[in-house]
Amino acid sequence: MLELPLTQPLPVDRGLDLPGIMRTIADHSARPRYTFMVLDLIARVAGRGGAAGPLVRDGEQLVPIREWLSAAIAPSAARHHYRKATIEAVRRDLASRGMLPADRQEAERMVACEVADRVRISGMTAVSRAVSELVKAGLVKRHYQGYRVDHCNRGAQRQAVYTVPGHVLAALTRGAVA
Repeated sequence: MLELPLTQPLPVDRGLDLPGIMRTIADHSARPRYTFMVLDLIARVAGRGGAAGPLVRDGEQLVPIREWLSAAIAPSAARHHYRKATIEAVRRDLASRGMLPADRQEAERMVACEVADRVRISGMTAVSRAVSELVKAGLVKRHYQGYRVDHCNRGAQRQAVYTVPGHVLAALTRGAVA
């Protein structure tokens, strides 16, 4: 059996630069480009101390950061073949349940709403996975704010807050130039 030498991931330290961030993400993520986009967006909305969340201003309203991240990244998948497959699956599902209206415009609106809901839910799951990878890589810290009630969902009424350490923010701001 051929054994390849294992490389140790670069430690996340004060000497971090943009290529180092990319290597660290690649070592910890199944989808490094997506995970980097999530990190970059978190860094861009981070306030004092590098913290982003629990709510982010989106126009006139405040939305949970996970929803905001999902919505911000969603357009990058607009032409993706999975989106087209989802549209067809939703159309078939609604038709098989007899819920598709006879009016074509109304049917398209209903399909579009259902697809948007599915994309939003899927996007929030993908964001959570990417943030978990960033946490494991040491590029983001995660904690929760809010009130926890006695509920089977441990996260009840709590919202995520993501914090990007200062040396990571500096590396993202500096870019590839030291």
